[in-house]
Amino acid sequence: MFSGSLVGADASQIGESFGDLLASPALLITYHTLFIAASGVIVGLGIHKGIESGLRFMMPALFVILMIVLGYGIIAGDVGAAMSFLFTFNLADLSLEGWLQAMGQSFFTLSLGMGAIMAYGAYMSSEASLTRTAISIAFVDTVIALLAGIAIFSLVFGSGLEAGQGPGLMFVTLPIAFAELPAGWLIGGVFFILVIGAAITSSISLIEPVAAYLVERFGFSRPKAVGLMVTLCWLLGLATVFSFNVWSEGTLTHAWFNRSPFDVLEFLTNILMPLGGLLIALFAGWALTREEVLKEMATNDTWFQIWQFLVRFVAPTAVAFVFLRTIPQIDGYLIPTLGSILLIGAFTAGRTFFNRAG
Repeated sequence: MFSGSLVGADASQIGESFGDLLASPALLITYHTLFIAASGVIVGLGIHKGIESGLRFMMPALFVILMIVLGYGIIAGDVGAAMSFLFTFNLADLSLEGWLQAMGQSFFTLSLGMGAIMAYGAYMSSEASLTRTAISIAFVDTVIALLAGIAIFSLVFGSGLEAGQGPGLMFVTLPIAFAELPAGWLIGGVFFILVIGAAITSSISLIEPVAAYLVERFGFSRPKAVGLMVTLCWLLGLATVFSFNVWSEGTLTHAWFNRSPFDVLEFLTNILMPLGGLLIALFAGWALTREEVLKEMATNDTWFQIWQFLVRFVAPTAVAFVFLRTIPQIDGYLIPTLGSILLIGAFTAGRTFFNRAG
C-alpha cells in the first residue's frame, strides 16, 4: 500500500498481488519470522508498559479508519446486498457444522478458552469490575464486527467478488476501497500496520500464559521460557506458511484428513478453543469457592447465583451438545485424533480440578 502500486488497481490485479504473496514461501517466512520475533520481544520485556501504551493509540486509530472504509462502502459499494447477505436468516441453512464454526468464531473473537483473557486479566486493577468489563467487551466486539462486515461485504458485492474467499477477503476487498480513496495509499498502509498491531496483541496474549506457567511451575528464567515458546510458535507457523504454496497438496494431512495443514490447524482450533472454554467453565463453576467468586466479581448474591447457574450448567451443556453432535460428521483420522485430544484434556482438567479442590 505504501508503495502506491495498488493505486487505481482493480479487483483482479489486487487479487493477483495477494496470490503472488501467498505463492512466495520466502516472503511469508520473512514476515512470519519478524512477527513472531516482535511478539517475543514484547513478552520478554513486559506486556504492561509496552503494549498498553501502544494500544491506547492503535485501537482508536484502527476504528477511525474502519469508519472511513464503512462510509466508502456505503457510498460506492452494494450495501443492500451486504445487509441481505449478513442479516437474512434462513433456518434451513443452519447446520451443525455451522454451529461449530460460529462457536469457534465467538470463542476466537472474544479470546475465550485459550488463556488470553487470563494474561490480560492479570494486569487489570483490582478495583475494575469484571462483570461490566466482560459485558462491554462482548458488546463492543460484536458491534465492531458487524460494522466491519457491512464495510467489507459492501465492497465485495460492489466489486463482483466472491464472499467466501476466507483469509484473503480483507486483503483483497479493502485495498479496492483504499485504491479509490484520496491518499488511499497512506490510509491503507496505516490501516494494515494497525491490523498487525491488533494481531500482535493476540499473539503475545497467547505466548504469555504458557511462558508464565514455565516460569512459575518449572523455574525457567523469563527469557528462556519466552524463547522456547517463540521457537515452537515459529516452527508451528511454518505449517501455515507452506499450506498456501509448497504444501498446498500432496501432504500427509491431505492423505489422512483430506485437508491442508492450515485447514487442519483451523479445524482443531475451532475444537480446542470451545473445549478450553468448557473446561474453564467447569473449573470456575465447581472448583472456585463462593467467596472467591464474589471477591473477584464484586457483585451481589443474586447475580452470583445467576452466574453460577450459567457457568455450571448452561454453558457446559451447550458446548458439549455441539461437540457430541458434530463428532459423527468428522471424517477420516480426525476422529481418533480428536478423541486423543479430548482424553488428554479431560485428564489434565481432572488433575487440575482435584488439586484445586483439595
